[in-house]
Amino acid sequence: MIENQKIRPAQVIGPLGEPLTLDSLPPPNTTRWVVRRKAEVVAAVNGGLLTIDEVCERYQLTLEEFASWQRAVDRSGMQGLRVTRIQHYRDLYERQQKY
Repeated sequence: MIENQKIRPAQVIGPLGEPLTLDSLPPPNTTRWVVRRKAEVVAAVNGGLLTIDEVCERYQLTLEEFASWQRAVDRSGMQGLRVTRIQHYRDLYERQQKY
């Protein structure tokens, strides 16, 4: 999204194909980040519903943490956000980069 752009969409398409609005995003006090919630926040930023700065402030995330979510979604889709499989997907991505 362009920083100076004032017009934002009222909704974007979420990771499961459902419409996402500001009200349907995870609440700001979320502490348990399951795959679906992470993917919804990434989709909100990618669709222009929120900026990265707004997400980091709203959810008390570091820029690095949010960027890691974006990279995981770009590389492996929602499955890449699973904490229990991070090493598997990291190894897979590194092998793909070699060839």
